[in-house]
Amino acid sequence: MRIKIKPLSVNAAWKGKRYRSDDYKKYAKILGFMLPKLKIPKGKIRVDFIFGFSSKGSDWDNPVKPLQDILAKKYSFNDNRIYQATVKKVIVKKGEEFIDFKIIKYEG
Repeated sequence: MRIKIKPLSVNAAWKGKRYRSDDYKKYAKILGFMLPKLKIPKGKIRVDFIFGFSSKGSDWDNPVKPLQDILAKKYSFNDNRIYQATVKKVIVKKGEEFIDFKIIKYEG
């Protein structure tokens, strides 16, 4: 189904300046140390995410943008190079939450 309307960006959805929380800053710092060294393909890329949540009430899309921004900073790429992404939500036991991701060349 196609709806002819310009998509609304996250930036356009909010008024004024948004500030990163202390939780975000801590999360970004910890992830920065945990993320492995990777070689990011040149040109257009695809990112696949799997989020392991312990709560069925967690929204699948909430962690995408913060993680995407952290990955872009860590691996020195502009996230506007992402042309395709997949997101999968899985439920795990409390204490077993996780993030899986893969960054590959976009073949579209």
